[in-house]
Amino acid sequence: MLDTALRAKHEALGAKIVPFAGYNMPLQYTGLIDEHLNVRENVGLFDVSHMGEFFVRGEGALAFLQHVTTNDVSKLFPGKVQYSCMPNDKGGIVDDLLVYKLDEAYYMLVVNASNIQKDWDWLMKHKPHDAEMTNRSDDYSLLAVQGPKAKELMSKLTELNLEEMSYYTVKEGQIAGIDDVIISTTGYTGSGGFEVYVANKYAEQMWDAIMEAGKDLGIKPAGLAARDTLRLEMGFCLYGNDIDDHTSPMEAGLGWITKFSKEFTNSIALKEEKENGSANKLVGFELLERGIPRKDYPITDKSGNVIGRVTSGTMAPSLNKAIGLGYVPSNLSAPESEIYVEIRSKLIPAKVVTLPFYKA
Repeated sequence: MLDTALRAKHEALGAKIVPFAGYNMPLQYTGLIDEHLNVRENVGLFDVSHMGEFFVRGEGALAFLQHVTTNDVSKLFPGKVQYSCMPNDKGGIVDDLLVYKLDEAYYMLVVNASNIQKDWDWLMKHKPHDAEMTNRSDDYSLLAVQGPKAKELMSKLTELNLEEMSYYTVKEGQIAGIDDVIISTTGYTGSGGFEVYVANKYAEQMWDAIMEAGKDLGIKPAGLAARDTLRLEMGFCLYGNDIDDHTSPMEAGLGWITKFSKEFTNSIALKEEKENGSANKLVGFELLERGIPRKDYPITDKSGNVIGRVTSGTMAPSLNKAIGLGYVPSNLSAPESEIYVEIRSKLIPAKVVTLPFYKA
């Protein structure tokens, strides 16, 4: 197991450390519900340095990324970020990722920690000679400052104009006295905020500066547990749970980032799937009786016939409801459709709902 540059900070704060995606990561500090609600109401600080960062540049960079990702990279301009995914050639997804356009012919790809080597190998397999790619995952720490008070907090630490940054944009500059910091208005919580990319040697300095600047704003560190419940309330997919090598972008509800105005890996088959419809679809659901749905619990019809599986589930702290994501036959994917989740040999009724679960 690897450690992030902030391991000592987490231990000093009394975090519960657990193995995750090859790293020792903080699961929680003061408790899941406390951390979750503080992000919704104030501001939380996450260490997500386990994520991977690849840099792509050169004349062939745009054509390369157009080929390996589903979204239309040509729509990006310097300072803009895009959510996308990399399809494999068998109908599934290699990974979902963020594509940052930092400058002309210069991009940063942010990939999931558990997929860093797999993604690198896949991209290198398809990389043309006129594009350069560098894996700097071990050089960067990534801090997520999330919540309604994040902009007020971060504005204390930089002269960059954060007010003009709309959702999914990126800037580079000095923050907390540290040069060459990358800051973006992305995030995984649905409560707004920033993700801050800083060289490992400055990670503790950045952490301390953010915590100090956030003292009067109610800042608290938050761990992976709160990150998961926050993203699930938004209906955001988690790779390895809700999407994987065997789930297509179409059935996972990612048609909105799958653009057939260009050709990309497996685009012909995916276009046919879009036109003909997917057999199964990923849906959000709420339990109608007591219980908590967990990953891989069976989803059934009224008679107990298994028709799908839960991919993510929790008791949502912001909603005080048991919610989940799961794959069901397309004819049961419409809102209000009746399904059941098998929990400890009991069939618990549930209904399909429109995402996101949490609406600010």
